[in-house]
Amino acid sequence: MVYNSLLKMRLIKIISAMRPYQWSKNFFLFAALIFARKLFDLASLVKVAESFLLYCLLSGSLYIFNDLMDLKEDRNHPLKSRRPLASGALSPNLALTIFLLGSSLALFWAWSLSFPFFMITAAYFLFQIAYSLKLKHIVILDIFILASGFVIRVIAGGVVIKVPISSWLLICTSLLALFIGMSKRRHELVLLEDKAPGHRPVLKEYSAYLLDQMISVVTASTVIAYCLYTISPETVEKFGTRSLIYSSIFVLYGIFRYLYLVHQKGYGGSPEELVLKDKPMLINITLWIVSVFLIIYIF
Repeated sequence: MVYNSLLKMRLIKIISAMRPYQWSKNFFLFAALIFARKLFDLASLVKVAESFLLYCLLSGSLYIFNDLMDLKEDRNHPLKSRRPLASGALSPNLALTIFLLGSSLALFWAWSLSFPFFMITAAYFLFQIAYSLKLKHIVILDIFILASGFVIRVIAGGVVIKVPISSWLLICTSLLALFIGMSKRRHELVLLEDKAPGHRPVLKEYSAYLLDQMISVVTASTVIAYCLYTISPETVEKFGTRSLIYSSIFVLYGIFRYLYLVHQKGYGGSPEELVLKDKPMLINITLWIVSVFLIIYIF
């Protein structure tokens, strides 16, 4: 009885260390499926759903590796010190074992789906390892590597069902991911204040003003790129309608709401948690999804 209870607690700690609340990022794998109008193609839907579970396992394993690399800094962080590794609830040796097993299983799983899908997944894995070891300490490049994770997920979702990826989809995803990454860095900088460089050395290269300027550029670019995508001849011909432009109101509100939460409420450290906890943002995303579905599939 006691043994089972201890085993259950350890399992909970392992899952917690894999940050399941951040697995919502993996829904970007469904982007190509939706915009290729294959949502009701059962075979394609099953493949993307399988790749979603695969990326949950892989990204969860990589979060553990990242926490192992940041163990010393996380112990001095006001929020990250509560994580299983930083708090001491999970031993480094067990964490390393989980990382090796989880990532190996995920990569083998990717290989079983298709070789092109394995290659893009392996690229994601290597990028994240390089980020944890070195690239997160290089100014601006660190944000681009964070953003690449979203873009690779979109590409992987298209590759696994063998559909071409729209250039517009990649552009919009890249800009949105950069916006999220810059907002995350700004939150860290403001939250930690003078202690910021001690937690993450690259933060000494940033300032709130610099990040605000970068965010402004990316914000405008994201909205313009999405609007241009909705009215481009390629999009109109593909979906047979110009109505997709009406969904841009939700994109605009979502970005403004996110900026409000970052600047006025001090959020932004965990975009996934922010989206799930902020009801107006969650409702807005739901309305955007519904509007896109109705325009693409019904009208």
